[in-house]
Amino acid sequence: MPQYLLDTHTLLWMQDDNKNLSPLAKRILSDEDSELYISVASFWEITIKLSLVKLELGYTINDLINACSISNISIIPIEIAFLNELLILPSFHKDPFDRIIASTAISMNLSIITLDEYLNQYDLNIVW
Repeated sequence: MPQYLLDTHTLLWMQDDNKNLSPLAKRILSDEDSELYISVASFWEITIKLSLVKLELGYTINDLINACSISNISIIPIEIAFLNELLILPSFHKDPFDRIIASTAISMNLSIITLDEYLNQYDLNIVW
């Protein structure tokens, strides 16, 4: 079964039914055979952006978590193995949230559904 880690913007765009999602991303997200994951770091990132008023949502974090449950998207906690991977991850990308998302994908051997070009510099399977 194919396994995918959603980048933060992918989750938000999915929730908002945003037209910026690629046809392939939409197909994967709606495919019952896809095993979907999101890092708890994405919720941390969203919360920080909300508190700094750099992001506005028409729903709460709890609504988003419930949407993940309904869509069978598993929320992954940050594990020590991800932090160990983060220590050796090259500094191509400066965003700490994207770096922990990348280290999570590497550690768990997951493809990432993202539009983020900087993540292409890592040894990851990027899907968009």
